Amino acid sequence: MKKTRILIVDDELSILKYLRANLEAEGYEVLIAMDGAQALQTLEAELPDLVVLDIMMPEMDGLEVCRRLREWSQLPVIMLSARDDESDKVQCLDLGADDYITKPFGKDEFIARVRAVMRRAESASPAPTLSSIKSGDLEINFSKRKVTVNAKEVELTSTEYALLKELALNAGKVLTYTQLLHKVWGPDYADEREYLHVFVSRLRAKLESDPKKPRYITTVSGVGYRFKEVA
Repeated sequence: MKKTRILIVDDELSILKYLRANLEAEGYEVLIAMDGAQALQTLEAELPDLVVLDIMMPEMDGLEVCRRLREWSQLPVIMLSARDDESDKVQCLDLGADDYITKPFGKDEFIARVRAVMRRAESASPAPTLSSIKSGDLEINFSKRKVTVNAKEVELTSTEYALLKELALNAGKVLTYTQLLHKVWGPDYADEREYLHVFVSRLRAKLESDPKKPRYITTVSGVGYRFKEVA
């Protein structure tokens, strides 16, 4: 069986060694890069399954690497940072990151976050009882993992797709913040509402003709979100 390949990008050698040792102990194959330019070269040449990306690096920081990566790839990204401000988390998620871990962190938390992101990437798979949903100009083909608006394919990250899939398969129902966080991110993310808000905003920007007046994903104030089927 092919091993999952993870690229770690950090300018601190001690952190690279620590993360590499722990990931390899879990059976992952690990690639490393010590700056943004090297990271982009490795990403294009090796096409790993996941990138763990430190924010604070000289010359090209992790935010710029994430921004450039999202121009051509939906590869899952976990950002690392010594800062724990909510605004920093939101900025990373807005750029297209899938998760955000604050330094210092323990081995168990790190491995759990890696597994959670990989599960979301792997769960972007066909629904067992429904092959597709069409709502207005939006069509979601679960068997092909393909989303189109006005017959034009929309590129979604694995997390964006997992969230859309969960909402669409429960069309008409109100899904609470907690339900969505548990289902898409896992029980360890129960308090991470900013994740949900950012990813819904990203979906609206990609799917809606007017994201400020959404037709498909509507907000139920103080409760959660509903996928509304459009005739």
